[in-house]
Formats: sequence, C-alpha cells, structure tokens
Amino acid sequence: MRTISKIQVAIADDHTLLRKALARLINTFEGYTILFEAENGNDLRKKIIQHQVPDIVVLDVNMPELDGFETTKWLQKNYPQVKVLALSMLSDELSIIKMFRLGAKGYLLKNTEPEEFKLALDSIINKNVYLSEYVSGKLISGLMNKADQDPEQAVLNEKEREFLRWVCTDLSYKEIGEKMYVSARTADDYRQALFTKLKVHSRVGLAIYAIKNGIVEI
Repeated sequence: MRTISKIQVAIADDHTLLRKALARLINTFEGYTILFEAENGNDLRKKIIQHQVPDIVVLDVNMPELDGFETTKWLQKNYPQVKVLALSMLSDELSIIKMFRLGAKGYLLKNTEPEEFKLALDSIINKNVYLSEYVSGKLISGLMNKADQDPEQAVLNEKEREFLRWVCTDLSYKEIGEKMYVSARTADDYRQALFTKLKVHSRVGLAIYAIKNGIVEI
C-alpha cells in the first residue's frame, strides 16, 4: 500500500444515487480518494483523457453508450496500468469470465458489504487481483464446463507446473523467481510462455488453469 499519496479511484455507473453513495463510501476509506465520477463508459473515457489517470476504476458492467466490457477492453489497450474492479448486478458465469479475460482484476456484486468492497480494493492494489469465494466458484465452474466441451490440454514440463503452483500464492513474480532459483527475467519468460501456451492473458487465468487441471488443490 502506498503511504505518500492516496490511491485515486474513478467510478463509472449510470445510476446516480448508487454512484454518489459509492463515492462517499470510498472517500471514507483510509488511503483512497475519488478522482472523478462518470455516467457511462464514454464519459469515463473522456474524463480519463482530460484528467489525471486513476489508479483504479470501479466499473458497472451494464451501462448505456459504452458498457463495462468495451470500457475494460479500451482501458486494457490504452491504459493497461489502470486496474478495473467490476461492480455489477450480473452474476452469471459468462459475464464474470468475460470481464476477467478482458483484463478486470476483480468482480463484485452490488449487494457486497462495505467491508468486502474495501478488502477488494486493497487486494487489487497489493496483489493485483481479488477473487471472492462466490466469483472463484463461478470462474472455476464456467471454465470446467468449457473444458468438458474442449478436451484438448496443453502439455507442460515440470518447471512450468512448478511456476503455476507458485502463481496461486501471494508471491510476486520476482519472489516466484527466487523460490525457483531463477532470475526475475526468467520468471517473466515462464509467464509469457504460459500465457501463449494456455491462451490466457492474466495471472487469474494461470491460477484458474492450475486449479482446474489439478496442478494446485484448493
């Protein structure tokens, strides 16, 4: 967690009352401040170009003009350093999986308690991901169903399997390299190679693959 300056958060939600309530709540969290509010994805995009880029975007998935999926895709392409926390009424597997695949770092339902909301923000800043028990179950269930339809599985060597086991911990990639007695550059090479081999785009994707295929037990 940063100690010098507050983490700047932007909110994009077309429901005004909810958006303003969230802004007030976030401003009570130690270490966080609201940079701006946006009514939808297009409004968010304009304000990011006009204002300082936020550290985190709390993003509604179902919005007019530019929804959460397209907004996350745009952020990942143009501002990949911005971390997206999806906050939605949509609880289906497809929506959750799609948001993570597009680059979201976390996904919460709108009935989430304030304590978990703060926990999610902290986890995304410190660990680059937040997976609630509910969302983890949805992700694994959805990808297991896809695996049932597509039996093809990548062949991994032992070093790659070891790397995947460490990915499912709280360690950074640099710390994983130290545990494997390889350089940070080599650890990064493992990550990129597995992204390509497993057709995933994030640490969440690697972790889900490891759990789904029995490389790591939970």
